Amino acid sequence: MHFTSERHLDDCVLEREFTLGEIPGILWTPATTPASAPAPLILLGHPPLGLRTMYPRLVDRARHCAAEGFATATIELPGSGDRPRRPAAEQARADLRRAMEAGEPVTDEIVDALVLPLVDQAVPEWQAALDALLSLPEIGGPVGYSGGVISIGIRLAVVEPRISAAVLFAGSFVPRAILDEARRVTIPLHVLLQWDDEGNDRQAALDLFDAFGSEEKSLHANMGGHTGVPQFAGDTAARFLTRHLN
Repeated sequence: MHFTSERHLDDCVLEREFTLGEIPGILWTPATTPASAPAPLILLGHPPLGLRTMYPRLVDRARHCAAEGFATATIELPGSGDRPRRPAAEQARADLRRAMEAGEPVTDEIVDALVLPLVDQAVPEWQAALDALLSLPEIGGPVGYSGGVISIGIRLAVVEPRISAAVLFAGSFVPRAILDEARRVTIPLHVLLQWDDEGNDRQAALDLFDAFGSEEKSLHANMGGHTGVPQFAGDTAARFLTRHLN
């Protein structure tokens, strides 16, 4: 991990950009965290729109987490931002767009081509980032995951034992293979669902929640579209992570 920039935000949060090999990322830590008391870590998931596009939402989440004593970090997803494009994913995205504009069903083949290669590449990258982050003296466990793409969060919850709890954002297509993996998830889960999400199959989201194998899982549904998550829903999710990571 190589830090490339550092700045203090107005509310006593230290923001550092880094690279992990060729992968860009950002780490936020409470500026007053003593080395003798390393902060627990939350990995901030996000859709594949690029860190520059997602930055305003990510830094807002990071600030709220820092106020509760958490460090947060995120990395650029494969094929996003300045990372090399993935032609197969671009084709799958175009096929998805055409199907939705024509009012046609989105086939399993399209969903698999769009999501599964992303998950297969992104999850090991998140694990490598976690290795590097936990080696820093100012960061310690436990670790939580918060955000989307939900399929990435599911795979991480299955294969990464260092993640103790997760907040998952419903609202993206989930391959059937990932639905099967959801049955193996056992960590505490808090799932956010926008009831009127224009790009989300509501019943599929409910079926996914039902499939999770966790003994402790909660589904919080709010009226509104994909980007209309109310502030109180975020506050509730933050309290969930605080309870499980402190």
